[in-house]
Amino acid sequence: GGQFAIGVRGVDGLGLLNLHHGRTAVFVNFWGWLVGVSGFAYETLNGHSMVNPAWNHRLALILLWVTPALWSTNYFVARAAPGFIEAHLLAFLRWSMVFILLFPFAYKELRGAWPLTAFEKKDAVITGAMGMWICGAIVYLAGQTTTAINIGLLYALSPVLIAIASVRYLGERFSTRQSIGVVLAMLGMVWIVTKGRPMVITELELQPGDLWILLAVVSWTGYSIRMKAVSSRFSPVTRLAVISGGGLLVLLPFTILEWLWMTDYAFTTEGLGLAFLAALLPGVFSYLAYAFMQKELGAARSGTVLYLGPFYAGLISWLLLNEPPSDFHFVGGAFILLGIFWVSRASR
Repeated sequence: GGQFAIGVRGVDGLGLLNLHHGRTAVFVNFWGWLVGVSGFAYETLNGHSMVNPAWNHRLALILLWVTPALWSTNYFVARAAPGFIEAHLLAFLRWSMVFILLFPFAYKELRGAWPLTAFEKKDAVITGAMGMWICGAIVYLAGQTTTAINIGLLYALSPVLIAIASVRYLGERFSTRQSIGVVLAMLGMVWIVTKGRPMVITELELQPGDLWILLAVVSWTGYSIRMKAVSSRFSPVTRLAVISGGGLLVLLPFTILEWLWMTDYAFTTEGLGLAFLAALLPGVFSYLAYAFMQKELGAARSGTVLYLGPFYAGLISWLLLNEPPSDFHFVGGAFILLGIFWVSRASR
């Protein structure tokens, strides 16, 4: 908690956060707890914790609730980035930092397995393009031309697509009870992003950014299925480091082109702080936690974490932006929590 508190104050010093005095301690303690749980999951992922399979499964269920909170910090990053840092540069710096953070832990395993096989190189580039480029830079780019309500609704398609693809391509079983849970969670998500007016869906107008988000939804589905379907000789940490390297190879030429193309190129100290924040919470911690959940719960059940995004986004808006939750947050949140509970309690 202490180190994270220092990090929050550092980012606040850059003017990125608008923490009000009465809520600062709550925010730091809340996120410090989340990072602590994720840190323990990291230890478990790499076999450093003396835990049994039953506890691994319980930990995965805990992370089912924690991971979307870490991921939701990307809402703040995407909202704050314009004018401070360009989309591809933000994604490139984010995953460069992730690679640097992971490399010391992955070095020994990589050295023993070097050189990578041709298939491993190809897999790193393909998976990195889906997870780090399309679901990274393209999402930041989309946020400039579409609304938050559209992004929330379109991203809600991802868990549904993951569930369908998991049954079709991975042979995973998805019970009636789990299906009901997904429907409940989706109804709650729609209620939140439409602010309690679900009929607004019929009035949505697609913008260029919406098409980018649709691409990201399909890409995240492919990333999730590929991570589960393609076996790897590496530990989750080392595999994420390798995939991050592949993603950086894809991002590099687009980042250079962005720099050459933009006439008013944005890169500030605040933007660097945003990149670090994105690397730490929705980067290292959330991606490792997601890999752990996929291993323990399967791709379909793990995909339901995306339904909690709007719920945690509302919480972050209250803690960071002094925007208190409304009635529709509580109603939609109740549906989401009930849906996630049904999915996580379904028989294995």
